[in-house]
Amino acid sequence: MLDRWFRAGLEERFARPYVHLVFGARQTGKSTLVGQVLPDDALRFDLTLAGQRLRFAADPDELVRECRALPRSASPRYVFIDEAQTVPAIFDAVQHLYDSDKKRWRFVLCGSSARKLRATGANLLPGRSMVHRLQPLVLAERGATPPIPGAVVGPLPFGWLDGSAHQQPFPPSSLIDRLAWGDLPGVVTAPAADRAELLRSYALVYMEEEIRREALVRDWAAFVRFVRLAAAESGGIVNYASISRESGLSQPTVKSYYQLLEDMFLGVRVTPWAKSPRKNVMAAPRFLLFDLGVRHAAAGLEASHATVLADPGPLFEQWVGLELYRRLQYLGRGDLHYFRTHDGAEVDYVLSLDRHVTPIEVKWTDRPSPHDARQLERFLELHSKSAKLGYVICRCPRPQQLSERVLALPWQML
Repeated sequence: MLDRWFRAGLEERFARPYVHLVFGARQTGKSTLVGQVLPDDALRFDLTLAGQRLRFAADPDELVRECRALPRSASPRYVFIDEAQTVPAIFDAVQHLYDSDKKRWRFVLCGSSARKLRATGANLLPGRSMVHRLQPLVLAERGATPPIPGAVVGPLPFGWLDGSAHQQPFPPSSLIDRLAWGDLPGVVTAPAADRAELLRSYALVYMEEEIRREALVRDWAAFVRFVRLAAAESGGIVNYASISRESGLSQPTVKSYYQLLEDMFLGVRVTPWAKSPRKNVMAAPRFLLFDLGVRHAAAGLEASHATVLADPGPLFEQWVGLELYRRLQYLGRGDLHYFRTHDGAEVDYVLSLDRHVTPIEVKWTDRPSPHDARQLERFLELHSKSAKLGYVICRCPRPQQLSERVLALPWQML
């Protein structure tokens, strides 16, 4: 059994007397992880199965009757409902049971889309639920090849995310592999020869199945064009007008489709850093597809080393941004931004955490120089009250001090 870093946190949180909602994109391992955490006698419902889904859609109160039929015990009986968003009325049944006896049952509901829940006004059990989000694999879960001897974590504020405690982590991976095939558990553990095909299936079959099942898109052909363009532009500042022209969709529709990708946990919006004394900062967000392997497949590219090596810098920059975002999601606080002005000043990422601001540049180079610290130094001068240190994440073999306030870090120490 391969270990997930988030497992220990879920075990502790599931013991608390609330309804637990576990969200995340398909194939991030939600069902597997929850199944490992819950006891063997948990009552389980899989709403990806048409029979169970249709049964509860026709009569959500059937859940109430089945749960009430369970024998009472000294400890709460766990009830696990997978893909719960496919039957929004199931949330009302869960609330009824929870409110009637908070000690008899412990509910865990998984979902891969928040769109249908929002559109139907579904009851997300405010005041009764804890929300957890499972991400694709992070660096601590996979290890790195080559490793940096004697270094487990870097000086960024993520010492809490330490992979050394894992009993059986996922196989370590090189940077090229990560940029080519992404970080979905089922993909990285598959034979290398099968990974590109698995990613094509994810981009085509899953997205079509999920979106069509929820009736979220009327013009499927136009949406496919949009997804290909959004994937190709992943990592850049969103240009709604350009995407609109190339896809043949109106700008409001393009914006709604970007929101759809976020609601299905398939995209990450990185907003501009707004706390700047400069007035000419960019206003549009950057947008990252949630996984680089899926990004390649959705853009119509082969998920391979050749695709990465054709232009590795932007892909490396996206991977670092996704790694930072996933860690902040697990931490449950902090924000990720970017900084760019119309006159050319820019910083790839700005990490805001616990009143500390950390600018981060990403460089493909394995030989960083003081020249690579220029933009970080400019940002540190502009924000001297809140930002004290900056980092260049690159492929150097050891950390290097590039200037008084800027340190270059190997990606393995991120």
